[in-house]
Amino acid sequence: MQSENFLTRLFAYFNLEHELDDFDRIHETIKKDIVFKGTNLWILMFAIIVASVGLNMNSTAVIIGAMLISPLMGPINGMGYSIATYDIPLFRQSLKNFSFAVLAGLAASTVYFLLSPISTAHSELLARTSPTIYDVLIALFGGLAGIVAITSKQKGNVIPGVAIATALMPPLCTAGYGLATAQFEFFFGAFYLFTINTVFIALSSVAISQILKFPINAEGEESHKKRINRWITVVIILVAIPSIYLGYNLVQKERFTEKSKNYIQRVSSFEGNFLLKSDINPSRKSILLVYGGVEMDEQQMEKIKNTAGDFSLQNTEITIQQGLKIEPTDKQNTEIMNLKNENYRLTQHIRENKKMIDSISAESRTGEHILNEIKTIFPQIVSCSYSKTMKYSVSDYIPGKIHLVVFKLNSPLPDRDKQKISEWLKTRLESEKIQVFF
Repeated sequence: MQSENFLTRLFAYFNLEHELDDFDRIHETIKKDIVFKGTNLWILMFAIIVASVGLNMNSTAVIIGAMLISPLMGPINGMGYSIATYDIPLFRQSLKNFSFAVLAGLAASTVYFLLSPISTAHSELLARTSPTIYDVLIALFGGLAGIVAITSKQKGNVIPGVAIATALMPPLCTAGYGLATAQFEFFFGAFYLFTINTVFIALSSVAISQILKFPINAEGEESHKKRINRWITVVIILVAIPSIYLGYNLVQKERFTEKSKNYIQRVSSFEGNFLLKSDINPSRKSILLVYGGVEMDEQQMEKIKNTAGDFSLQNTEITIQQGLKIEPTDKQNTEIMNLKNENYRLTQHIRENKKMIDSISAESRTGEHILNEIKTIFPQIVSCSYSKTMKYSVSDYIPGKIHLVVFKLNSPLPDRDKQKISEWLKTRLESEKIQVFF
């Protein structure tokens, strides 16, 4: 009974019904926001130009300002709401106004970029050309926040935040940039991102409208409703599948880049040669290394390439170039060879020290790991101290290393359990030389 009361109180925190606005008022709000004429149309045009300037000048602040004043969310919420309530006339009106807004936005941004003297694709533009599954999640959950705010009596400041998070305006302007500069990969990538945002914001409106049981505005046949639901499913699949594939590619590229950076750090100096420049291309799975120093032979280059296998980069195309080449005399040859040997010795010494530091760092957590593993079986054990130390004996001239473990108990342990723990520690620490104190 207590658990049921607890769950009832818990679900009450998530209940939207007590803050739900009047259905007629919600309907009128959504219907008003889908209109694109007069004020809304002018605001849309101004927002498009502001966003285009922001993208052109690579200004994040200006782009955010454009997203705040953009009225594009209205008809998208209208489409989702009308689908959920099977209000076909309202859906047609929302789709018509949304299509008009998209065409107007594309036209305005294309004209701007045609007239702009700056045609360089900055980072803010490039960020809108490769949508992934993460953009799907942003659009879906941002749209959910937006429609919940619209249906609530307490509107708050959620809508501007949703407009920023879902970023409808920048990809539309980037698509216009692609048309203006005849870079159609920009157009298709950005327009696909815009489509993702549109579909999943509308889908979130459908979901919330059905969860809150908005009244059906138009009665239709059951087969007609099923057909609409099938179309929704088809559109979601067609839009989401490419984003999943692109998201997978993004993750693979990030992993490749991380491995490549670790590899480049390893080969930053090699037998008297020092890395001057490196370039990682995740798309082609290639790495360019430019060295300065004495001229390297094929065997040395092959050694550098083979090192990539230690970082799981076996199928990577590695190109090695000589950027700055020194032509030494015979005397300089001897000095360079000495420097090479000294550099190699120091590099090895640094690596050994790093391994030692890593080993010490791992050893410092051994006691914590032992305690976590054993306390569930023997709850009497409340703390554990661990150290690897030297044991000196009168009978032995050479000291030996032992594992020293000290357990603190809150109640006594039988001797047979102490013996079990000692045997377990020998297996756990892979050593017979263990001293245990209870």
